[in-house]
Amino acid sequence: MSTHNQPPEEPASQKQEVTFLTILGSVFSSFIGVQSNANRKRDFESGKFWHFFVAGLVFVAVFVTSIWVAVRYLIATSP
Repeated sequence: MSTHNQPPEEPASQKQEVTFLTILGSVFSSFIGVQSNANRKRDFESGKFWHFFVAGLVFVAVFVTSIWVAVRYLIATSP
């Protein structure tokens, strides 16, 4: 079997695992626009699209809901 056209495999020690906390950190930092290139590469190489997609949707939903609650509270307590 020829291995000329296959990309070299990385040793398991060099691949970074994408955990729940790293997904949250990546979504938060990309949301505010400060995602590092190293983290972006790690996410695209090791992460799954749907994990980031769902985390992004949840983060946006929590953000919009918190803004809505804050505005409702400020309107209700204004004189």
